[in-house]
Amino acid sequence: MEASPATFPLVFAAKPVPVRAPGGGVPSLRGPVEAAAPEDLHPALWRAHQVGQSREAVFASGHAELDAVLPGGGWPARALTELLLPHPGIGEWRLLAPALAALQAQQRGVMLFDPPAVPFAWALAACGLDVQQLYVVRSREAARGRAHGLLPAADVLWALEQSLKSGHLGAALAWLPARLAADALRRLQLAAQAHDGPVFLLRDEAQRVRPSPAPLRLWLRPAGADELRVQLLKRRGPPLARPLVLVLAPVLSAPARARAAWPPAPAVSSPQEIPS
Repeated sequence: MEASPATFPLVFAAKPVPVRAPGGGVPSLRGPVEAAAPEDLHPALWRAHQVGQSREAVFASGHAELDAVLPGGGWPARALTELLLPHPGIGEWRLLAPALAALQAQQRGVMLFDPPAVPFAWALAACGLDVQQLYVVRSREAARGRAHGLLPAADVLWALEQSLKSGHLGAALAWLPARLAADALRRLQLAAQAHDGPVFLLRDEAQRVRPSPAPLRLWLRPAGADELRVQLLKRRGPPLARPLVLVLAPVLSAPARARAAWPPAPAVSSPQEIPS
């Protein structure tokens, strides 16, 4: 009688696949693998309660309290920064001057695109800027003496985009009109990603209620002759609960500073004028 073959359970030996640790090593298969923190997986990730860290270089603003709330601790490179203000001349130059002067010290030029007025060389020099390293690009309409229109000048947008892609620019400041198409802003943001320096777009404060691809948006308002109120509207991180009040470097004479006081100081009566 022929014996039937014995039956045995089939067992497949699977080759263990090692799991890569966050640092690149192979963890031991005998112990549990610790989950990496989200912010360690990619530098563009951050927790909702944290201020994101910049993957690129940042440029100190020269204002310690502002750097403390900016992602990475300064003005970002390879990204747009929108400055929204009620009108030119509220202190935006003095806000940006320390970072621009530091770039000029590295022999990197600063280019201005369609500024609302001819830059005042004496005041800029008082802020520490080298006017020999400031380059002004004006649209054809502005060169003909016409006021800024509601629509952007195509030649200025083209020049700004090409300058950002060139790799030979330190910083760019562009004064753009209100009616700027969303695709134009996206093109500028893509161009800024190739530029190893800060890019500032100065626009009307009415644009603060509209979306923008710029990763950093600040609303600037005057708070005094030498003070500026800064509200962070958008950043990589949680919103800032209260605006900052920054003290700017004084450039006005004492009489001019008194005329620009905001709000005006209340009149104080002398003891002889106080009624009984």
